[in-house]
Amino acid sequence: MISQKTRIIIFYLALIGLVIFEILKVFFIMPMPGSQEIGSLDLAYFLNKWRWVFRFIFIVFMLFGLPVAFERSKWIALILILCGSYVIYQTNFKMSADSMFIQPTKLVFKNSNESQLAKDRLIIGVNYNGESKAYPIQYLGYHHQVRDSIGGKQIMVTYCTVCRTGRVFEPMVNGKIENFRLVGMDHFNAMFEDETTKSWWRQATGEAVTGPLKGMKLAEFPFDQMCISQWLEQFPDSKIMQPDLGFQVSYDSMSNYEKGKLYGKLTKKDTQSWKDKSWVVGITIQGISKAYDWNHLVKAKIIHDKIEKIPIIIALSDDQYSFVAYERKNSLQIFQIINDTLITENNSYDFFGNALDSTATKLKSIPAYQEYWHSWREFHPRTEKYE
Repeated sequence: MISQKTRIIIFYLALIGLVIFEILKVFFIMPMPGSQEIGSLDLAYFLNKWRWVFRFIFIVFMLFGLPVAFERSKWIALILILCGSYVIYQTNFKMSADSMFIQPTKLVFKNSNESQLAKDRLIIGVNYNGESKAYPIQYLGYHHQVRDSIGGKQIMVTYCTVCRTGRVFEPMVNGKIENFRLVGMDHFNAMFEDETTKSWWRQATGEAVTGPLKGMKLAEFPFDQMCISQWLEQFPDSKIMQPDLGFQVSYDSMSNYEKGKLYGKLTKKDTQSWKDKSWVVGITIQGISKAYDWNHLVKAKIIHDKIEKIPIIIALSDDQYSFVAYERKNSLQIFQIINDTLITENNSYDFFGNALDSTATKLKSIPAYQEYWHSWREFHPRTEKYE
């Protein structure tokens, strides 16, 4: 026979245990002090996957001791239950990632002559099958994910402000279009959960990092990150994503982010090179990754290099924010950039790699990403540094 005192102790321990569980479930997948550096991904997934089992067990023990606790001290028990309920509400409905960052339900696009977007704003630009669209980073940074279609293809346009990583994926998993929700972050990078298997996918790499589909990767879709004015030079008929006025306050809070003028710990810009929040351009060729300091690119305007015997260039526009990367024919091919025109000894190319001599071929584009140094280093641990 269990004594009344023991039942009271069980009630309070179960209540405290439930509150601690709900806090930990959020702590491990949100950017809280110390949570992102401890390698807690599998534990976070375990707590999330079995959350209803944990809740059931704690509630059963609470109900077992509740009558005695109320009989002994009704007001203390009631106050603690209300406090616990408040914490549980906050962790599940206010502090969860998909409650804080909501996806738009309807996208609105306009032509450049109708859009109110300033021409110096940064966008993720996608061109496919004769259709072009521009997604402003100011809006993507809040939503983290925008689902759309272009040229008959479904795409998932993503952005993580804490890593400064823009990525576009085909949301195709096991032969079917999949839905994703923002579930939190790991090592400061956004994670999405697929609707079917509940696996968690890393935004910076498109890889499922835990769950039934661990190791699978989403197919990446080509895109450019640049100022809207530069994008429209090549794609004047591009559609431009417009703000959803229901999120205007959140958009306004992001207005200075893209140019590196926010001062929060997670989204600031380090002005010195090779600091955690310094900007780099990252490139991976044949499994070999390399990072290029943004400050050096701004000074040089163009960088010649070689990755795995493949000669490349990285070029920066006069606007100081738009950048591109191309393969060179050989190591002897040297470029200059003048007024956003890439000039070699025998030919010239526009910023998008199109040869101005119609008989010459277009430069081969190389996927290149601007992001924080801590992000590129974390997800490309054997990266080389161009210095």
